[in-house]
Amino acid sequence: MPSPTSAKSAKTVKAAGKSSSSRQRGGKNPLQKKRQVPWLAIGAVVVVLALVGVLAYSLVPKYIDKADLEKFTPSAEKKDPSDQIEGVTKKDYPAGLHVTEPQRVAYDQSPPFGGPHDQAWANCTGVVYSKPIRLENAVHSLEHGAVWVTYNPDKVDSAGIDSLKQKVEGKQQTMMSPYPGLPSAISLQSWGHELKLDNVDDKRVNQFLTALRGNPYAYPEVGASCSNPSFDANNPLPYDPTPPGPDAVPMDGKGLQPDLSELGGGSGLPGGMPGLPGGMPGLPGGMPGLPGGLPGVPGVPSLPGAGGIELPTQPAPGQQPAAGQ
Repeated sequence: MPSPTSAKSAKTVKAAGKSSSSRQRGGKNPLQKKRQVPWLAIGAVVVVLALVGVLAYSLVPKYIDKADLEKFTPSAEKKDPSDQIEGVTKKDYPAGLHVTEPQRVAYDQSPPFGGPHDQAWANCTGVVYSKPIRLENAVHSLEHGAVWVTYNPDKVDSAGIDSLKQKVEGKQQTMMSPYPGLPSAISLQSWGHELKLDNVDDKRVNQFLTALRGNPYAYPEVGASCSNPSFDANNPLPYDPTPPGPDAVPMDGKGLQPDLSELGGGSGLPGGMPGLPGGMPGLPGGMPGLPGGLPGVPGVPSLPGAGGIELPTQPAPGQQPAAGQ
């Protein structure tokens, strides 16, 4: 007969066996602590990674674009980087050949990008014209180092126009205007250079602007001003879409005398005299004692009241000259 002590031991062993079986069947151990997921730390990591992704998405393309444009920046060693831009048309034109309103020039290109032009230039201080402007005034702006951005209003929507505006507004030696009948969506002009494109987002737009806007090696009248308050941005001299008549000035400027106050005219001083853009403005009536032009310099034209010096602006009909003119 088993003793009481043996019976208690058997019960203890049996109870331990039941407890072990319960744990093996998935029973909970009251001594085991519950493991918690660190959601706060995981959330913080996700936020940081998202911010890094957003910054990379917005900044990396800008750095890539900036690096890409570096090779289109002009220098003494690389005077005309537009040679690297596919599709650019280049031509040589004589400088300093002036006509007066309402004379027209029989331009050989549309839009024109060189040749005889009006003695007054279109304001090219980052102006966005809402109306087409007179060609003869626009070409003179190119002689002052401007890039003229034109677009076909039938081929470029409002979003495209806004995109172009951002590249022009407020930027010196730049202007923009619609050009009805343009065969491409947009066309960019600088003196002796043109690039026609079908897409406003084409990367060559920025390349052209970088290479030729104010490039001192690529336009005749270096140092000339782009400011001309008398050329009204809201009511500019209008574009004439009709073909020039038989009395139009030919591209070779036959019958015109070069203005020697401009670069290429033999003065040896770009744009007239350094520091005085566009000749010598601010001298009413020209230079006293030099009536009719510059003595001893044959062929220098004599503008009325200008003493042979290029006038800085030419008021439109019915407009008053700007102060100081």
